Amino acid sequence: MSEFVKAARVGELQPGEMKLVEAMPTPVLLVNYDGQYYAVDEICPHADGPLSEGFLDGKVVECPWHGSQFDVTTGAQVMGLAMGGLARYPVRIEGEDILVGPAEE
Repeated sequence: MSEFVKAARVGELQPGEMKLVEAMPTPVLLVNYDGQYYAVDEICPHADGPLSEGFLDGKVVECPWHGSQFDVTTGAQVMGLAMGGLARYPVRIEGEDILVGPAEE
């Protein structure tokens, strides 16, 4: 996949909110952190927990299943049982649309 897809509309997510995006080949977590949008894997690498059902504290999302934590701005693991971070996805704004692109390598 090489194209960006619409994930949300500007204003749909307030700072501190997150959303599951299923328009990609794999589920993506879209987060508004401090007015900036970030996108990372939605599935926790530890036991496939749904991060969109977890807890967001600042820029750290916590998996609801076993507590692994990840920085949504970088995808890096902060703590927990997971053995690595999350893939990041580029985000751009076009008009009123928030678009998410393919995972960054």
